[in-house]
Amino acid sequence: MKMGQWLGIIALIVSLYVMWRIRQLLLLVFTAIVLATAINHLVQRFQRSRLKRTGAVLLSLAIVGGVFIFIFLLIVPPFIEQFQDLIALLPLGLEQIQLGINWLEDRFGPRLPEIPDATGLIRQIQPLGANLLQRMLDFFSTSITFLAQLLLVLVLTLMLLANPQPYRQVFIRFFPSFYRHRVDEILTRCADGLGAWTTGALIEMVFIATLSGLGLWLLRVPLTLAHAVLAGLLNFIPNIGPTLSVVLPMTIGFLDAPWKALAVLILYIVIQNIESYWLTPTVMANQVSLLPAITLTSQLFFTTFFGALGLVMALPLAVVAKIWIEEALFKDILDKWQESA
Repeated sequence: MKMGQWLGIIALIVSLYVMWRIRQLLLLVFTAIVLATAINHLVQRFQRSRLKRTGAVLLSLAIVGGVFIFIFLLIVPPFIEQFQDLIALLPLGLEQIQLGINWLEDRFGPRLPEIPDATGLIRQIQPLGANLLQRMLDFFSTSITFLAQLLLVLVLTLMLLANPQPYRQVFIRFFPSFYRHRVDEILTRCADGLGAWTTGALIEMVFIATLSGLGLWLLRVPLTLAHAVLAGLLNFIPNIGPTLSVVLPMTIGFLDAPWKALAVLILYIVIQNIESYWLTPTVMANQVSLLPAITLTSQLFFTTFFGALGLVMALPLAVVAKIWIEEALFKDILDKWQESA
C-alpha cells in the first residue's frame, strides 16, 4: 500500500476513536437534528401556504410550545394534588400497620422475634441515612447534567431549524466531490424517513392514550384524561415508558378502591401487548419499513452503547442507519459490484 493509503487508514481509525469518545455529545446533536427535522415538516406545510420561513418557524414553535404547556398544565397540577392527598393518608396507613403489629404481638407475642431497642434501631438506620444522602447528591448532580444537556439540545434545535442549509452543506463537504450530490439525496431520504417515523410515533401515542383513557374511564379511575395523556407520552420511551405509565394510575386507583389497582395493571398489560405485537410492527412496517426483529435489536444495540438516551433514540437511529446502509452500501457499492461481475 502507498503512503497516502496508510495515512488515510490511520486518519479513519483516529476519527472513529474520537467519535467513540464523544459519542454522547454526538447523540445529543442527533437528538437535536431529529427534533428540528420533525418540526421542519410542520414549517414546510406552512411555507406551502405562502408563509415566509421566519413566520412559519415562529408559528410552528408556538404550536409545539402551546401543546407542551397544555400537557404540563393538564398533568402536573392534578398529580401534585393527588400526591398531597397520598401524603395526608400516609399517617392513616402507618396507624393501620401499627394496629396490625399490635394484633400480632397480642396473639403471637411469645413466638415473635425480639424487637431491637431504639438505640439498636438508630445504629441500623445511620448507614441508611448516609446512603440516602449520597443518593440525593447523585440525583442532584444527575439533574444538573440533564438540564444542561436539555438546554444544549433545545439551542441546537433552534439553530438548525432557523437555517438548516448551511449545516447540511458543511456535512456534505466531508465527502469526496464526486459523491456529494449522492449524499444530498441520501440526506433527503433520511429527512423523509424521520418524518415518517414521527408520524408513526404520533399514531402509536394517540392509540395508547385513547385505549388507556377509555379503560380508565370505564374503571372510574380519577384523573382519567391526565393518565391517558401521560401513557401516550411515555410510550415514546420503549420498554421503560409503558412500565412507568402504570405506576400513577395504579396508586391513585388504589386510594380510590384497592381492587382498581389490580384492574389498572391488567388493563395496561393488555394494551401494551396489543401495542407491542400488533400496532408497532404494523405502523413502523408501513411508515419506515422496519422489521420487528430489527426494531428490538436496535433498541438493545443503541442502549448498550449510548445508555438511556440511546434507548429513547433507538428507532430514529435505526431509521437513519437503515437508509444509509441501503443507499450507500447496497445500491452504490454492492449492487454495482454485482453488475460488474
